Amino acid sequence: MEQYLSATQKMEQEVMFPSLLRGVFPQQERDGEAPEGGPTDLYERYQLLKAIKPVVERGLASVTDPGGSGDAEDDAEAAPDDGAEGNLEERLSHHLAGLQQVLSHLARDTTALTRRYSQILEQISPSDGQPSW
Repeated sequence: MEQYLSATQKMEQEVMFPSLLRGVFPQQERDGEAPEGGPTDLYERYQLLKAIKPVVERGLASVTDPGGSGDAEDDAEAAPDDGAEGNLEERLSHHLAGLQQVLSHLARDTTALTRRYSQILEQISPSDGQPSW
């Protein structure tokens, strides 16, 4: 989770002009898989990654805050009890592994977006070091 939050913070600090990401599509994924939901430009991804960050932070606070809303407790009470404590541990382990995988993927996307933004800035800035006025 720290990796994702760090990558998002770096993205927010470096991406000063998000509009430069409009119409720029991510480079071919390393795995060769197409992005889900069709092609989205990096500006849309930037907006999505920024919108997800407070949700992740709020989720982390609600897990560590014992006086939280209690939604997780309500969900647990509503779930059918099959009487297998081992099954609960397996399910928790499965969900935590899935969460870790999602956060790692988001961190990777955030880092790639930040790197691509830096490349765009290098392309549009004067390369000879002379003032552009």
